[in-house]
Amino acid sequence: MDLAHYKVILSYNGLDFAGFQRQKEVRTVQGEFEACLRELDWQGGSILAAGRTDAGVHASGQVVSFWLDWRHSPEDLRSALNYYLPRDMAVQAVTIESQDFHPRFDAKKRCYVYNFFCQQIRDPIREAYAWRVWPGIDLDKMKSASSLLIGSHDFKAFGSPTSENGITFREVFSINWHQQRDEYQFEICGNAFLYHMVRRIIFLLVKIGQGEASEDLIQTCLATGKMPITGLAPAYGLVLKEVSY
Repeated sequence: MDLAHYKVILSYNGLDFAGFQRQKEVRTVQGEFEACLRELDWQGGSILAAGRTDAGVHASGQVVSFWLDWRHSPEDLRSALNYYLPRDMAVQAVTIESQDFHPRFDAKKRCYVYNFFCQQIRDPIREAYAWRVWPGIDLDKMKSASSLLIGSHDFKAFGSPTSENGITFREVFSINWHQQRDEYQFEICGNAFLYHMVRRIIFLLVKIGQGEASEDLIQTCLATGKMPITGLAPAYGLVLKEVSY
């Protein structure tokens, strides 16, 4: 058997998944992808992934890897995978990597985007993929507050480590905002993120934008490791955009 180590860039609509990680009796991204691989006579026990997205979270640039005895081109493997994958998943690219490549531990940068819009009346279509926020927000206040997150900080107030006894220090490289009419997109890139970190950040930023919290609350959270306002932005507005190596 001639096994090669393949890296896949994977996109998925998270609405009908109970998260990325394989679980019993519920539909997960990992479970569906591994079922697809078995159609190609994959003999592995588990794929590797850059990260584990929560239930309802989407991805356009999740990265997974696996070993497979495949006698054709990476492009043919992409076509074969997409043939067997369900409609809410798709492989965007396939490459061959070194045997020691690890999609999580080798990652240098991860970028997430969060989508929300401001409207008083419910919008069932848009609300499938973006958080409806009301009252409206002051974007300048949110931009000013979010700039305080850039750099290396202890983000304990915003999330929990992804492993037992893990550290809560992370580095945020950049934050960008995009607006089109009443729709907003928050983009954050860093070396890694804590569990629920992005969703807690955007929840607090929205409260600041609505005037329910002060801009200096970001500094207080970073200094004390405590979040005085409890809440979490909905999962369906979040997208794992890209993982860089």
